[in-house]
Amino acid sequence: MKTADLVALARQAQELAYAPYSQYRVGAALLTTGGQIYTGANIENASYGLTVCAERTAVFKAVLAGERNFQAIALTGSEAGYTNPCGACLQVLAEFSPAIKIITANGKNEIKEYYLSEMLPYVFSIDQDDWCSEAPGASNEEQVLAFNQDNPSRRGK
Repeated sequence: MKTADLVALARQAQELAYAPYSQYRVGAALLTTGGQIYTGANIENASYGLTVCAERTAVFKAVLAGERNFQAIALTGSEAGYTNPCGACLQVLAEFSPAIKIITANGKNEIKEYYLSEMLPYVFSIDQDDWCSEAPGASNEEQVLAFNQDNPSRRGK
């Protein structure tokens, strides 16, 4: 899947956001390691703490469909700047794929790419062995594949 295509799907999901309070619409498109895509949008609530971000909406849809291994997530927002995931969303992503690629696009569809370890270098984990460490000589993509292969039971596949 091309990055631009994943961003386009996030942009489509953004249109479905329910954001009557902030007017800030966010879309997400989550790519599994098996090639499936799950989209999500932010869903606000009058009790702001009950609002759910687009990233978590996409992850929860994927998990309910039996997916546990994610390769990338693209995010778009209704503002001109880049939309980055909040700490709660980063932690949820880390639960399943701690080396996931995070793609953000601004209003002009200019793209920035990060790995979760760059945005959240010290994830919370019950099992410290689940942390995605910087393996010498291994690219982040290689770390994603190695992590998913080494942890099939926890990831459900």
